[in-house]
Order: sequence, then structure tokens, then C-alpha cells
Amino acid sequence: MRIRTFEQEQWLSVPRERVFAFFADAANLDAITPPWLHFETVTPRPFTMAVGRIIDHRLRMHGVPIRWQSEITVWAPPCRFVDEQRRGPYRRWRHEHTFEEKDGGTLMRDRIEYAVPGWFLEALVNRWFVAPDLRKIFAHRKQRIEELLQ
Repeated sequence: MRIRTFEQEQWLSVPRERVFAFFADAANLDAITPPWLHFETVTPRPFTMAVGRIIDHRLRMHGVPIRWQSEITVWAPPCRFVDEQRRGPYRRWRHEHTFEEKDGGTLMRDRIEYAVPGWFLEALVNRWFVAPDLRKIFAHRKQRIEELLQ
């Protein structure tokens, strides 16, 4: 299994506690995910984020319905948290979110370690589908976060 990484940074002119609180509310994940994914958190709300919290989602990728289950494996407000896929489309998915006070605002970083399904075709699946999708999804997220938090 080949582990790949995707990283993105975004600086926001708002305090770290406010940025972290935004991500602590799972409803905001629905708000920053591109509409073409038809993403929906199905775990009943409200719920508290903490280590061990399991969260269920539904979405569509390229028209295919997918159920995605993630677990919060690190919860360290207001500095960082990690969610990992327990069920879903990837062989591995670990998403680390970090929040750093910087230049009077917050530097937010995403680091995703992932492995795509497939064996000999996994490089092509990543090149043609997964990597371009991640770039589009996170470009959308970056724009929405800017709109919602600035």
C-alpha cells in the first residue's frame, strides 16, 4: 500500500480559538464541502467532539454513493485534531488539522495521508481521480472557510 500526502495552508485574520471552534462544530464540515459531493453528516446532532468520537457521513463521488465513517483520534483544542477513516473509499485516510497563532491571526494547516484502492492501477486512480478531486475539494474548502470566517 502506497501512502500519499496532500497538504494545504491557509492564513485567516481571526483568532485561533474562533477557527478551532468553527471546526469543532461538525455541521460546518457540510458547509465547506463542495455541493457536487452531496456531502451530509448523518450522525445525529448535537454531539461533542472528543477522542473516540465516531462520525458517519454520506456523499457521492463521481455519482457513486459512499458511506464514510471517521473517528477522531486526536483532540487537542485549540491546537490540533486528527480524523481517520474507519470505513469509506480509501485504504487509508488520516487528516491532521493544525491551528497556529501567527501574524495576528491563525495559520491553519491540513495534512492528509491517504492510500487509494486498487493494486496495479492505484497510481492511475490517484492521478486521474483522487489527486485532482482533493485539489478541487480543498480549493473549495479554502474559499468557503474564507467566506465564513473572515
